[in-house]
Amino acid sequence: MSIFDRFHYIVVEGPIGSGKTTLANKLADMFPVNLLLENAGANPFLPKFYQDAPRYALPTQMFFLFQRVEQIRDLIQRDMFNQATIADFFLEKDPLFAQMNLNDEEYALYRQMYKHLHVQVPTPDLVIYLQSPVETLHERVNQRGNAYEQEIPREYLARLSDAYSDFFHRYDGAPVLIVNNEKLDITEKQGAIQMLLDRIMQMRSRREFFNPNLE
Repeated sequence: MSIFDRFHYIVVEGPIGSGKTTLANKLADMFPVNLLLENAGANPFLPKFYQDAPRYALPTQMFFLFQRVEQIRDLIQRDMFNQATIADFFLEKDPLFAQMNLNDEEYALYRQMYKHLHVQVPTPDLVIYLQSPVETLHERVNQRGNAYEQEIPREYLARLSDAYSDFFHRYDGAPVLIVNNEKLDITEKQGAIQMLLDRIMQMRSRREFFNPNLE
């Protein structure tokens, strides 16, 4: 029995630099599942946002909203959610960024569009929330070498990390495994993935914590 026999639709979430896309890709390599990834590189406003957030926050946010909705609608139309699916984004979390980055008028417009576009997405059977210290996020973002990401202020990462933490510690729409991802480095440490798989299979309640110690 695999994690996808028990949890048919799994979402991996976390701030930029947390490793959510890496984990989703690795799980998709291990199991025959649909892979649903956010394509941040396709957003032409994102590099400009990190240089001038007040000016480019709204178009950046709207592009991501349209992109995510389109991806989900495509899977629904092709009935792909009837197959096991792993995703690295969660539509219900989309307003989190809007609340952080938009002014009152822009946020009101965003909410109207979000309400209009919001599709009936299947509720995840499990959300894996990767929680990392701000310094770890900052280090990993710098290591990735994307030029526009070097513009991300540490203060922004701190605000983002706090917003994620607040959201997923209150979210009760699906079971959540909150993973301390500082030491669970799935790209470097042997056994990390298997430890995570074992912990997922041990879940018994709707909110649990995993604080691995990989020395």
